[in-house]
Amino acid sequence: MNTRTTFRLSTLVLAIGMAASAGGAAGSSTVEKVPFGRAGGRAVDLYTLTNAGGMVAKVTTYGATLTELYAPDRSGKMGDVVLGFDNLDGYLGKEPFFGATVGRVGNRIAKGRFTLDGKAYQLAVNDGPNHLHGGVRGFDKVVWDAKAVPGVGGPAVMFSYLSKDGEEGYPGNCSVTVVYTLTDAGELRLDYTVTTDRDTPVNVTNHSYFNLGGAENGDILDHELTIHADRFTPVDATLIPTGELRPVAGTPMDFRRPTPIGARIGEVGGNPVGYDHNYVVNGSGGKLAPVATVFEPRSGRVMEVSSTEPGVQFYTGNFLDGTITGKKGVAYRQHWALCLETQHFPDSVNHPNFPSYVLKAGATYRSTTTYRFDTR
Repeated sequence: MNTRTTFRLSTLVLAIGMAASAGGAAGSSTVEKVPFGRAGGRAVDLYTLTNAGGMVAKVTTYGATLTELYAPDRSGKMGDVVLGFDNLDGYLGKEPFFGATVGRVGNRIAKGRFTLDGKAYQLAVNDGPNHLHGGVRGFDKVVWDAKAVPGVGGPAVMFSYLSKDGEEGYPGNCSVTVVYTLTDAGELRLDYTVTTDRDTPVNVTNHSYFNLGGAENGDILDHELTIHADRFTPVDATLIPTGELRPVAGTPMDFRRPTPIGARIGEVGGNPVGYDHNYVVNGSGGKLAPVATVFEPRSGRVMEVSSTEPGVQFYTGNFLDGTITGKKGVAYRQHWALCLETQHFPDSVNHPNFPSYVLKAGATYRSTTTYRFDTR
């Protein structure tokens, strides 16, 4: 039976102004829940958040995954700006974390090994010789609990998951929540909270693949990118940081001024070629700070990313090779999207000079990232 539940939330006066910029009529902010299939013997739901200006975000309980995000172009026409699939089956197959919440530790841990409180741990190795995005069955491959909650400035849904002691080799029982809010000011806001009963590494992030022109319209090499970072973390051949914090000045890593992503991508190297590097965000330190701005010249869409995290992984969909068919029957090809994964630095648990992401027993991990949409 296809049941549909709708929750209506109060609308702020701000909605009137937002409606004009979004090209839609002012209305109530809503959260709607519909069935989305089954995974691992559990029912999976899809939540649709609609703000007062007509922007829409769809998030499924499978992986707390963002499946669709509609933002207006300069003429007011809404378009989906994230890669993904039309149904749950796509997410259940082999796919590169489209829109997923990844953890317990996002990004890579060298050889899946670390030592904590004098004890050595061996995690699953699922990316060449390394551990990636929580392992074989990370947060992206489980069904989360969810419920609509009062949002700050727009509709919101809270997703919750208990990661048990020993899951994928990690110590401690971790209680994880992520709240998705689609504000009437045109922001998709993600608030993460984690608690644990044993010391454990925690680095939770979102892995959305963005194409501000719409994935059906080609690659992202003409997107103009600004990253507010003077330094980045160079990597070895398996994409593990060397430990150095290197200035971006004079390198193809320099996006301190707006630069088309394709301008110097050939100089980056790699196999396949493209960006897959962590940047050290200027002024980061637990407060919400500007991370990056993306501008797509044909549609006029602008995405501004802010976060409390000290780093951001910039990835250009290097491993997309046309073998994955996504929404609207589009074959996703190399450089068809970009990711800006706000995070602590990769392999931080093995680099004492990097900001630590070890969460102490009884302490609380909190992290916030916002994606604000506008046009010009």
